[in-house]
Amino acid sequence: MKPSQEKKDHSHSILNEIKVTKVILPTLIGLTVVGYMMYVQLDIEALEKVQINFSTLFWIGMAVMTYVARHLFYAWRLRILTDNFFSWRKAIELIVIWEFSSSISPTSVGGSGVALFFLSQEKLNGGKTVALVLYTIVIDTFYFLISIPLFFLIFGSVMIRPDLLSISNLDGYGFTFLVTLLAMAVYGTFFFYGLFINPRIVKRFLLMLSKIPFWKKLKDNLRKTAMDVVVASEELKGKPFSFHASAISATAGAWVTRFLAINFLIMALVVNIDLSFYDQVLLIARGEVMHVITAFSPTPGGSGIAEFLFGGFYSDYIPKEISSIIALVWRLVTYYPYLILGVLVIPVWIKKIIDHRHKNKINS
Repeated sequence: MKPSQEKKDHSHSILNEIKVTKVILPTLIGLTVVGYMMYVQLDIEALEKVQINFSTLFWIGMAVMTYVARHLFYAWRLRILTDNFFSWRKAIELIVIWEFSSSISPTSVGGSGVALFFLSQEKLNGGKTVALVLYTIVIDTFYFLISIPLFFLIFGSVMIRPDLLSISNLDGYGFTFLVTLLAMAVYGTFFFYGLFINPRIVKRFLLMLSKIPFWKKLKDNLRKTAMDVVVASEELKGKPFSFHASAISATAGAWVTRFLAINFLIMALVVNIDLSFYDQVLLIARGEVMHVITAFSPTPGGSGIAEFLFGGFYSDYIPKEISSIIALVWRLVTYYPYLILGVLVIPVWIKKIIDHRHKNKINS
């Protein structure tokens, strides 16, 4: 196959990955699980106690604003990592596409492949594109590897689940959390070593793996990643401390605002709840644990699994009778908007790319 044909086929497969019709599956999975939980748990009398007043609307509005802030933090990070190659408007648009691709992909896969594709379409330098995607994987992973142990020192095992009073009483969720966190530590450290310490060793290791029959299906991806690590390392070499500090700050801001939305929804919809600063931080810690558990979900955007786990993680703050309703509102605020925005933004973006290519073809 000719290189140009391979590139064309790859572009076609990537475009298929971000087809807007893929919003149907995660939406159906999520709504089905919420519907079942509502059927099993919902108590109409408890729901009637939830008052829709100024306070309720204010805290729901705050939850929405935290997610707007999260999006802006990611746009800021994109501008930092590209040395302000993109305008704020373009960065915001690209983060919509990135988040949409993550929302319709299994969380175990994520949207990194699509991110590489759409950033390359924006004429971003190839080395900078690869460095950006791999570096975001590293700093996102290390955010959890640093924050979660700190939270554990403060709260102990109760940060994992409300009824987990001792680490020796770990259940299935606890073991899943620890195994997933360990997996994150392994690949996060691996890429950190490759980007900042010895990319050649990582390259040789990945090329060696690609020759093992067991990894046959991943051969091409392993070889590409081996080359990408070296390219990304060269791009990041010599970056000043301010570059890394700004990128880490934007990353921390994005994750904290993501989980803070849950705090505001609890304050909005749980009757007569009074959250101390300790409670607020514990809720953020629980959100991180829940996210880690769903990090390798086979469903698009963790749909279904996140909704199912939600009530159990916050059972000491949210009455069981209305947990499914709050889970639905949570996903309406934090997940479904990206599905809707993706439907609106991606077709326009694809048209711009095609028109640009057509114009260049005519002028060449």
